[in-house]
Amino acid sequence: MTDASTPPSPGETSFPRSEIRVLLLEGISQTAAEAFRSAGYSRIEEVQGALAGEELRSALEGVHVVGIRSRTQLDESALESARKLVAIGCYCIGTNQVDTAHARRRGVPVFNAPYSNTRSVAELVIAEAIMLLRGVPQKNMSCHRGEWLKSAAGSHEARGKTLGVVGYGHIGSQVGVLAEMLGMRVIYHDVVSRLSLGNAESAGSLEDLLRRSDVVTLHVPELPSTRDLMGARELGSMKDGAVLINASRGQVVDLDVLRDELEQGRLAGAAVDVFPKEPKAAGERFESPLAGLDNVLLTPHIGGSTEEAQAGIGREVTEKLLRYSDDGSTLSAVDFPEVSLPPHTGDARLLHVHENRPGIMSAVTDVIGRSSANIDAQYLQTLGDVGYVVTDVAADRGAARSLMAELRQLEGTLRTRVLF
Repeated sequence: MTDASTPPSPGETSFPRSEIRVLLLEGISQTAAEAFRSAGYSRIEEVQGALAGEELRSALEGVHVVGIRSRTQLDESALESARKLVAIGCYCIGTNQVDTAHARRRGVPVFNAPYSNTRSVAELVIAEAIMLLRGVPQKNMSCHRGEWLKSAAGSHEARGKTLGVVGYGHIGSQVGVLAEMLGMRVIYHDVVSRLSLGNAESAGSLEDLLRRSDVVTLHVPELPSTRDLMGARELGSMKDGAVLINASRGQVVDLDVLRDELEQGRLAGAAVDVFPKEPKAAGERFESPLAGLDNVLLTPHIGGSTEEAQAGIGREVTEKLLRYSDDGSTLSAVDFPEVSLPPHTGDARLLHVHENRPGIMSAVTDVIGRSSANIDAQYLQTLGDVGYVVTDVAADRGAARSLMAELRQLEGTLRTRVLF
């Protein structure tokens, strides 16, 4: 329940759900808007495409919650224009498109859906592995040219072949499980120790995996250490006649070197879904060193783009945004102190985001202690330079607002809210 008796100040007091402005960009699944409406949020604006520059900054004015996918860039300039922004939802896996450090310093948590499209990506990888092993890309292109290459040469079953999974997290391990169902042997390499699923075995090293695998599939994050992870030395270490699949990040593979390996015929084929430079919108020209090669499958970053995955992402991210808006819970927030809270059922819940500095918690407690309010519960977590404390108090709305007014004056305060 929120208080509608007085107009709120940005980021200071809660107010009716019907007054909270939600902006959903980039054609986010209707499950997101439906979830907001079911929870009582009615001021929802949906935009099919991405926004940038002044158009984005203008759209963010007065918005409390924004949802984006991968193309909208919420940099410092965009975030500074969104003075009322309370939370950000990335309806995708990554959050590279958001200046999360600046958002955190503004007291704005960022939520995403890191695992909702796991199955969709895994299925695409398995489908591509089968097609590459069978030489389907070349045969498809030859048919389009009026040719008829009916031959078993270079066409292989997946059964009995070795799949090498580089990056054995949620997606990589799921790919391994599906591959075993086809009768493939699965080996994996990860910089973090992982528990294997099924009969998968850990390779001795990346080079060991590359030497032994008939199919290599990449599932690593975008980090300085993974840039050009598959360069000349690594691609040269792969088995003759092997195939490569990249559905992770565009910077992971040196595409010029890969093209050379494919043109020389040393590698039999490749499937690439992510690229170092991708068009920002439909209709913008796509260019790649791999374009025009018959033995290559190129797809426009659609690994997680199934209706089922997008519907799941719409529900998952919206649920996280609602929990924060209604209860203050930041569990699974990206780059923000994670506080798991029970549903808010008491008189008032005070949310205080502050600089993580010595003495500030004593000051918060002192402010509440001098009042007539009784503390029912208190929750605290810090992350880097930011702290987040949530205090449930038995106090009427006037007293709670007075407390908020005092807490806002504390040195180091970044943002305050009160939930009634």
